Amino acid sequence: MLSLSLAPLVPVPILWALGGLTAVLAAVAVLARGPVALLRVLVLALVLLALANPSLVQEEREPVKDVVAVVVDRSGSQSLGDRPAMTDRVRAELQRRLGTLTEIEPRFVEVPETGGDEGTRLFTALSSALADVPPDRLAGVVMLTDGVVHDVPANLASASFKAPLHVLVTGRPDERDRQIRLIEAPRFGIVGRDQTIRAEVMERGGTGSAVVTVRRDGEEVTRQSVRTGQPFNLTLRVEHGGPNVVEIEAEALPGELTTANNRAVLPIEGIREKLRVLLVSGEPHAGERTWRNLLKSDANVDLVHFTILRPPEKQDGTPISELSLIAFPTRELFQQKIKDFDLIIFDRYANQSVLPSSYFDNIVRYVREGGALLIAAGPEFASAASLARTRLAAILPGEPNGRVIERPYKAALTNSGQRHPVTRDLPGSEASPPAWGDWLRLIGAEVRPGVTPIMAGAESQPLLALSREEKGRVALLLSDHAWLWARGYQEGGPHLDLLRRLGHWLMKEPALEEEALRASATGHGREVRVERQTMGDTADPVTVTAPSGKARTLTLNPDKPGLFTATFEADELGLHTLRAGPLVAFVSVGPANPRELVDVFSDTERLRGIAETSGGSVRRLAEASGGLAIPRLQIARSGRLSGSDWIGFRPSDSAVVRGVSVYPLGLGLAALAALAAAVLAMWLVEGRRGRV
Repeated sequence: MLSLSLAPLVPVPILWALGGLTAVLAAVAVLARGPVALLRVLVLALVLLALANPSLVQEEREPVKDVVAVVVDRSGSQSLGDRPAMTDRVRAELQRRLGTLTEIEPRFVEVPETGGDEGTRLFTALSSALADVPPDRLAGVVMLTDGVVHDVPANLASASFKAPLHVLVTGRPDERDRQIRLIEAPRFGIVGRDQTIRAEVMERGGTGSAVVTVRRDGEEVTRQSVRTGQPFNLTLRVEHGGPNVVEIEAEALPGELTTANNRAVLPIEGIREKLRVLLVSGEPHAGERTWRNLLKSDANVDLVHFTILRPPEKQDGTPISELSLIAFPTRELFQQKIKDFDLIIFDRYANQSVLPSSYFDNIVRYVREGGALLIAAGPEFASAASLARTRLAAILPGEPNGRVIERPYKAALTNSGQRHPVTRDLPGSEASPPAWGDWLRLIGAEVRPGVTPIMAGAESQPLLALSREEKGRVALLLSDHAWLWARGYQEGGPHLDLLRRLGHWLMKEPALEEEALRASATGHGREVRVERQTMGDTADPVTVTAPSGKARTLTLNPDKPGLFTATFEADELGLHTLRAGPLVAFVSVGPANPRELVDVFSDTERLRGIAETSGGSVRRLAEASGGLAIPRLQIARSGRLSGSDWIGFRPSDSAVVRGVSVYPLGLGLAALAALAAAVLAMWLVEGRRGRV
């Protein structure tokens, strides 16, 4: 490429001033001397040209390829239906066709699923990918997407590029899907009370009605048919403290895009207004205050405590009117209001005809219907007045063998106790023998078949045994010397941890279940931690089902006795279901309702405005026949940039300068001096002619 370049020998303002002066002098000379002065004008012009120092510049230019960016959407909604296969096929064909355009450099930008809830951000990814490309080298942009994009600029002026945008939309126009939408979802509830959930089944291409299945903690509660597009109410009872996991699932439509949004999971945290505990002490003793202080220290416990100070056999003739004692309200407590209590504790209570047999029947019924009973036994448990000789025998974990062992011993965890959440990791249990004080009394007993003690005492006799009775729970503590730990005898022991955990297990605290499956997102990206609590020596693998229905098997590793753990990276956002036998757990990775699963239908209109403003186009790839209409690619230097079966790119004719050759038209100062001499000679000649 040849061009003229000027490199003035004097500053440009002076050159312009000389030019103006020369023009004035030339005009005056022509007016005064006539045409003969034109020679003078020519010489002055040559002087100015010499001062401008002109040169011919020849550039060696190498054309560079223009860039065409192909943005490939790999977001969550692009994984639905046949969109992944469609995307892969079109991408490969675009790569092949762009390779035939020698003037084009294709740049593919893969936009993966993000870990948050930002949605599909194609324009943000495009801006980052083109940061090193000059704007004039961008010949066009192709977006291969389902059209569900969440960062569309308001107008072309605010976009990061100035080139034609062509959008190739995956998906099909006849897509159908059904999803659950929670309208009112309580996060907390009082245990034993009903909570109302308001939801709606939304669909496109459906039947107008759907069967909804409701599960609580993995167990089916109800199944009902509802009208789609109309809100409906579900009433569920909060059964226990801690998370009550409610799962609402709508039946799938044939051929729908995804079933991941057919299910909504709502954890309702069960809260107890007050834990009502009835403590009945058979007689005053040193350990009675330990139980009372423990229960009274918990602000969430409403304690009712009675001590039997005057049993029926203690009759000394003192008139009732002169006694400050109140009568034990047996009928009110054990018949009328027994279901109001969450836990009943008999502390060294002996059967002294205070409670008739029918009341013991009420206690048995109370336990089997979901109540909790704790027996803290003393010597009376081995006597003829033992509670084991009442109707309670049917639900007690063991029965006395008549022995009362009174000598120092270390309470120790059994093999089962090392695995059980009530006793595992008790402070001091890691030492051998345990690093806590002695107890001095143990009531001998034989546990029932199927009941395994979690603590043992002297002669390896059972010390603490737990059992389940239908819906309820029973604990038997075969010593009345837990108070020695509370008093600091021989540096004491973990009485608060033991007794508090024991009470919470009886009241069905989920964290203390013997068989449990738990999962939680760790907060580090998509990492999920899985815990399996079991009383067994091994734990079966856990099946993890992703929102899309894809399943994987997870092998657990031992972490502590009775506790097996594992971690995994979730491939998808949304709700994952974990199952291990009858146990089920849920964990939500990322947002509870990802934007990618809320709007799943392919869309040709969302990008149409900005695409057509840029001179590009929007077209759906899927044909009615089931094939794909992939447009031809071509260079369009003028006119339209798209047609019915083609899309075009506008080249910039950019080039890179590889070399420059400069040819001066003058010879610098020497030429200027010669020119000046010629001017002087011409002036002298003109002067002589004027005198002749």
